[in-house]
Amino acid sequence: MRLLCAPADVGRFDEAGTLRVVLYGQAGVPGRASVGAALRGDVRKERFAPDRRAWDLLSISNSVMVADAAGLRTQSPDGWTREFDLEIAVTEPGFWNGVAPLIADALAFLTTDRWSLRFIAGGAAAPQPARVVRPPQDCVALLSGGLDSLIGTIDLAAAGTLPLLISKIVRGDSEKQEEFAHAIAGGLRHIQLNDNAVVPKPKDTSQRARSIIFLAFGVLVATALAPYQEGAAIPLYVCENGFIAINPPLTGSRIGSLSTRTAHPQFLALFQDLLDAAGIRAALCTPYANKTKGEMLKECNNQPLLRTLAVRSTSCGRFQKFKYSHCGRCVPCQVRRSAFLAWGQPDLTQYVFEDIGRDDEQHAGFDDVRSVGMALAAAQNGGFEEWLGSALSWPRIENREALRDMLRRGLAELGHLHAKYGVK
Repeated sequence: MRLLCAPADVGRFDEAGTLRVVLYGQAGVPGRASVGAALRGDVRKERFAPDRRAWDLLSISNSVMVADAAGLRTQSPDGWTREFDLEIAVTEPGFWNGVAPLIADALAFLTTDRWSLRFIAGGAAAPQPARVVRPPQDCVALLSGGLDSLIGTIDLAAAGTLPLLISKIVRGDSEKQEEFAHAIAGGLRHIQLNDNAVVPKPKDTSQRARSIIFLAFGVLVATALAPYQEGAAIPLYVCENGFIAINPPLTGSRIGSLSTRTAHPQFLALFQDLLDAAGIRAALCTPYANKTKGEMLKECNNQPLLRTLAVRSTSCGRFQKFKYSHCGRCVPCQVRRSAFLAWGQPDLTQYVFEDIGRDDEQHAGFDDVRSVGMALAAAQNGGFEEWLGSALSWPRIENREALRDMLRRGLAELGHLHAKYGVK
């Protein structure tokens, strides 16, 4: 699939076989796509002056989000792997063409698609406020509305660190994001942004590229902070439990991007390489890489606050599909439920499918429940190492022994959940 992603005043509209994507504007006519229409106004409203390359990175990430939505996996030869050819307008095309192979490698790992990128002149520059505001915070944390980022933010505040919180607006979660930011440490500075990608229908829903725009938001704001302007490196916290970050294939059929790689250490290492090559002083921090979700809950440094807020968090991979309720049976829901068991606190979350031990297609027979059950059986019968396979073989993964132990503990947490409901 070919895409030309550029502001509206850059020519070459409607080339045959190319999806024209308007960056930071409206599509204007049917058959075109658009992304980032509100972002320039949002940044201008904050009176931020981010780094030039951080803004280019935002343009690239916006373009990737459009491609991910417009490219239909069902139309690919194998029903999954897509091929993208992107031409993107940036302010420094010479630099970005030099690192295009690195970006393509990172995206290929993230989405298991094939990416080719070329950069052209004419990219939109960041808005230039008449009076620049430099926020004083010395770190940034991503706040998704999920349980892990909630715990991470609580722990940062408990340690005396007051991050600037960045959220990607997601339907059903924006109010929770605001609630969490307001409740922690008397209220933390919180900014919500959205790419608002609009593509011609039909739209692909796999969303395997979604983490890149979230990271780009965090990087953009990190470069606008006062300490960054004074030469400091800014920690950018990505708070995700290690089991979901590695997301080992539960069965032989759950391979590649069928298991999401949103916070996988291989992808984050490649993304950090890109930041370093660009001279952007943002350092990705993953403080829970060696922790299970249950351990994050048990070890959170403000247990009373966590007990109050945990039930409000979102973990479900099908949250919108079930009218903003947790399904209770997808893998993220099972990890959440097993974590509450490990924590020892009542799980007051309302699950659409509560009794996953019920012997029907909607409960024990559901694919994700069966996949976890098959993983538990494989680890018990063939041994944990045989089940784990090559999940930790990626070259940028460090501390393999610690990660192996964490995955063993995470699988055990899931085992306790299945035992509770008698899943067979």
